[in-house]
This record gives sequence, structure tokens and C-alpha cells, in this order.
Amino acid sequence: MNTMTNNEWREAALDQLGRIVTGKTPSSRNREYFGGDIPFVTPSDFDGTRLMDSTERHLTRLGVEAVKGAQIPSGAVMVTCIGSQMGQSAMTTAPSVTNQQINSIIVDPDNEALFIYYNLSSRREEIHSLASGSAVPILNKSSFGQLKISLPPLPEQRAIAHILGTLDDKIELNRRMNRNLEEMAQAIFQDWFMDFGPTRAKMEGQEPYLPPELWDLFPSELVDSELGEIPEGWKAGALSDMVEILSGGTPRTSATEYWGGNVQWYTPKDAPSPSDIFAITTERSITLAGVANSSTQVLPFGTTVISARGTVGRLACLGLPMAMNQTCYGIRGTNGYPDYFTYWNVRNTVDDLQARTHGTVFETITRDTFKIADSILAAPQVAQTFEELVHPLMTRILGNVFESLRLTRLRDTLLPQLISGALKPSDPKI
Repeated sequence: MNTMTNNEWREAALDQLGRIVTGKTPSSRNREYFGGDIPFVTPSDFDGTRLMDSTERHLTRLGVEAVKGAQIPSGAVMVTCIGSQMGQSAMTTAPSVTNQQINSIIVDPDNEALFIYYNLSSRREEIHSLASGSAVPILNKSSFGQLKISLPPLPEQRAIAHILGTLDDKIELNRRMNRNLEEMAQAIFQDWFMDFGPTRAKMEGQEPYLPPELWDLFPSELVDSELGEIPEGWKAGALSDMVEILSGGTPRTSATEYWGGNVQWYTPKDAPSPSDIFAITTERSITLAGVANSSTQVLPFGTTVISARGTVGRLACLGLPMAMNQTCYGIRGTNGYPDYFTYWNVRNTVDDLQARTHGTVFETITRDTFKIADSILAAPQVAQTFEELVHPLMTRILGNVFESLRLTRLRDTLLPQLISGALKPSDPKI
């Protein structure tokens, strides 16, 4: 039975608020089950955002029929309930199926699903602590359903969800804008420096599709090189011919005076999503004394950073000066190649860098990897023109990233106060 608390709030078990569904995976041996249009959600698809708007895998109608009872509708709240990723929450945006590592709740109409989502999303550590099993922690369907939630009356649930949801809507809008801006910049780089579109168009006698001052920068012929055909006057070489490689380091962890300062200290876990491009905040920071007494260094705005160990090839462009640890390299353009061109050039060389990693146990990018990674040395004037063209796009992306960080911090400040009743939706401070 629901228990009433102060101010008309009540406490209820999760399974009193809707139907609990544990996911299921159809047989991977049957290819007819996969490759359709129905999202198949696994823990690796969770990225910390509210809406599950893309998944790596999809099921066919046959695949859904093979796991009858496991499909969940749009608006269901999903929580990862096994392993190191346990306690992550998201909401479906379309009818979906999850694997067995995820429990979901289809919230009854007399409660607000978005309020339930925000409650659960704030309790990741608590959910992890409730898990059983020493080797692989797991929260089964029964234990998940017994999670207690404090709820205000439905109108207040909706008001709270509206406040938090409005902030997340703007964060999501910024993310979509950045994805579009990123695709625009990538399309220009692809056309100019990978497909050699302007040069090919000239060779085929096509009408110019760029302004004359840009069109005239591109050669009229392709010539043979060791990397295949390239525009006349450009060169085939290695990535190391275009960049300077910078190393990082870690201050002594036992020296408290080296930690908690004003210098952001980047590690691969601080990498942004591909569409956000810029790193502007880090989990840990160090002091100037930490910089001076270690092998790290403060890298300037616009430096490209790549992870060299572990998850090799994760990229960021620094949105403000930062230091970094020794599992990363900082990359700066040389010989007239500017910052944003360098970022996009490295980004489009990551697959080659990953293919050339060294190590028998752990794959690693070394300084020598940059010497053998193929790269086409475009005319620096064309690279500089690309820089000027994408600069407004990158500036807008960076602005959106900063705004989303501010909104995220505001949401995370309001969330625990609103869902606990410590702050009312009508409070003039909001």
C-alpha cells in the first residue's frame, strides 16, 4: 500500500507505479531477427542523455516476435541493472526492445513517466549499491520493482518534470544543432581533402560550385602519388609531416598541493561526444605546481588531443587551455596547417592510426605511429581557407557546448531539491 508523507507526498514501490519489463535478446544465430527498424537497446547505447534516440542494433518484426512480452513502448523508463554500467537511465523514443541487462518500467497514466525518470537518474550509486553478486553486480527484476520512490500529487510531478525537461530539451537541441554543424564541417573536409571534389569537377568541365576566390585555389589536375591520385602540387606523406606531437603526464598523486587547482587536467574519460568536438571541463584539475613538477604541460586552446592507450583514438579539441595525462597526445599543426584543419585531418586519419597501433596486450599509439600514418599534404593556403570557412561553425559548436554545460549544472542542482520536495516548482528562485 502507498504510504503518505508530508505535504501530500507518498512513498511507493516502483512496481506499484507501472509494469516492470526485463529485456530479452533473440537468438543471434538467426539473422532474420536483426537489421530491421525496431531499436534494440543495450547498455552500450546509454550516453548519459535522457532520450534513447539511436541504438547500435535494430530488430526486425520477427526478432520482436521471438521475444514476446519484452517490447516496451515509447516513453518507457529504462535502467541498466548489471555490471559496471549499472544504474544508467534513459527513456525510449519509439517502441523498442532491450537486452536482459536492462529493466524498464512502463509507467501507469496516473503518474508522470518523466518524473520517474528524473528520480531514477539521480540514484545511480544507490542502485549500484543494492546489487547482489560479487563478481558481476546485478539488480534483478524483483529487487528493481521494490525500489522506493517518493511522489508528489500528479500535477506537481508534471510541474517538476516540466522544469527539468525544459532544461534537457534545450541541451538536446544544442546537441542536435552541433550534430548538424559537425556534419557540415565534415562534408567540406571530405569534399576538399578526401574526394578532391573541386579538382575532379574542373577535370570534368563542370560549372564551379564554390565562389571564384575559393574555386581558383584548387588545382585543375590530379596526379599519381604513392597514395593514389592527388591534386597537382599537393604531396603524399605522413601525418607527422603536418603536426607536432606533445606529451602529457600525471603529478604525484600523494602530493595534495598538486591537485584541485585551476588547471583542467584532461584524461580520455573527459572526451566529448563526436558532435560536441570540444573539451571544456574535466573530472580532475591540478595546480600550477603540479604542472611544474610533472611531465605534463598546459596546452593552448584549439589543440587536438587523442587517446593513445585503452580506448585508442578518442578525440577532443580543447575549448580552453588544459593539461593532460600520459595516455594522450596533444597534436598541433605545423608548416602552416592551422588548428581546426588539424583537428579534422586527425579525425579523418583515426582509422589509419588505430590500424597501426602497437602492443600485444594493449593497443597503443606511439610517436612512431604518426610517422607511418598516411596523409595528404594539401596546399597550406587551401588548409587556411578551410579554417576560415569552418571557424564560424566551430565557434557555434563551442558556444552550444558551454551553454549545455551551464544548463546541465543548473539541472543537476535543481533535480535533487525538486524530486525530494525541498524545492517547490512554484518557488520564485527557479
